[in-house]
Amino acid sequence: MDHRIFIYHFKNDQSVRGRHMTYLCYEVQLFDVRFRVPLGMIRGVLHNQHHPDPQRRCHAELCFLIRMSSLRLYPGQWCQVTWFLSWSPCPRCASKVSDFLRSNRHVSLRIFAARLHTYHAGYEEGLRSLRDAGAQLSIMTAKEFEYCWRVFVDNHSWPFRPWNMLEKSSQAISERLQSILREKISFFHQPTCYQPSFGVFSPGRFPCPPQTASSWFPAPPRGPQHHPF
Repeated sequence: MDHRIFIYHFKNDQSVRGRHMTYLCYEVQLFDVRFRVPLGMIRGVLHNQHHPDPQRRCHAELCFLIRMSSLRLYPGQWCQVTWFLSWSPCPRCASKVSDFLRSNRHVSLRIFAARLHTYHAGYEEGLRSLRDAGAQLSIMTAKEFEYCWRVFVDNHSWPFRPWNMLEKSSQAISERLQSILREKISFFHQPTCYQPSFGVFSPGRFPCPPQTASSWFPAPPRGPQHHPF
């Protein structure tokens, strides 16, 4: 990812305008459950896919689910997924991802968001539905921004330089997220607009969407880690 794109889209200022694109940096760590050893890691960057036909548009989160459907996992594999998002999932994406997690109990998901997507009614219920489906939700801090800068950004060997108010904004957004998650979910409205359906893994069922970066990294011989940093 270009360093200017990263700063523009991931800057955690809730008052920003014009950031209609969602960027998703992901890590997929595969483990062999039988031997409790890591098998490898996949990293990449996705963003919204626009199309003149509204029914063929795809948010970054759903592009990732399509990408996941192409992985050939056998029953003994467990998958730990980490997302770094410029915006938290919108209500309909949250619903689709929640359904996916409930249908794939061998997949765990951690989400670090730079900002909260608050522009559609029901976003709170969407976040709570992700929590109830087993996803771990957090707000990005300087630690996560610096990690993304090193791993996903074409940074020209420049060090990450936090912008003004980064930590203060992160704390304020995190407090808002925790306030939302403390409430119990009562009802989640399923939107009627078209979105692809995702269930259990079905290799080859969906084509892989275009990505800005993607690579395969063999994992070092060590046990599962609880945090990528």
